[in-house]
Amino acid sequence: MADPIRIGLVYPQLLGTYGDRGNAEVLAWRLRRRGHAATVVELPAPDPIPAGLDAYMLGGGEDLNQAVAVKLLLGRQGRGLRAALAGGVPALAVCGSLQLLGETYLDAAGRRVPGLRVLDLETVASGPRCVGEVVAQMPDGTLLTGFENHGGRTRLGSGAEPLARVLHGHGNNGDDGTEGVRHGNLLATYLHGPVLARNPGLADWIATVLLERRGDGPELEPIDPDPGQLLHDARLRAAGFDQLGGRRIRGRLRRRLEARRRGAA
Repeated sequence: MADPIRIGLVYPQLLGTYGDRGNAEVLAWRLRRRGHAATVVELPAPDPIPAGLDAYMLGGGEDLNQAVAVKLLLGRQGRGLRAALAGGVPALAVCGSLQLLGETYLDAAGRRVPGLRVLDLETVASGPRCVGEVVAQMPDGTLLTGFENHGGRTRLGSGAEPLARVLHGHGNNGDDGTEGVRHGNLLATYLHGPVLARNPGLADWIATVLLERRGDGPELEPIDPDPGQLLHDARLRAAGFDQLGGRRIRGRLRRRLEARRRGAA
């Protein structure tokens, strides 16, 4: 029998402000529903992070906690995580963790906090907070939904690939239309919710990657009924989007009504 899949939850007392530990729980649940034994391994600070887990989940945190976490992860405690990310182990970083995996973070007090330099991005705390619902579209057309609440403005470097393009909301910085970043098997995003609860396709992408790395095929079977998909569709509708085409429902209905009025005239 294969060893259980182990999903590491990194420093949840420092990087768990917005309920992002739910990402690890959702991923484990979706794997178990497909017959794969999966467990969440809590990795509390300041313990060293082991390198041999199947996936890593990092959540959001306030500036002070983020600074403490990055200091630990830049030291010997973070060697395992750094090695795992360099080796292509699938991982998800949300909000503050997106920032700490970049080059630097300039906080609201003007302190420059060095990052792990895994991602080609820099973040500066400036302007009003970016708060509210977000809808973004991945390159393959998949729509992502989530809730953002961040004071940092993140700029991607020339070598960074956005995770998605913003259709509604602020995203990384509120003006260039990018949301998150993808680097190999590492996904980073500003979306809370938790993001894997609201976007089952994203959770299943991570699950597929880690199963392939373990040699545990076959392909994932659909979950029916899928509570994650129901939530995903409901949140898109609440934001006024058609979950299939990424189009604003209200705008489309308004255009239809206007066309009918013109026809009646």
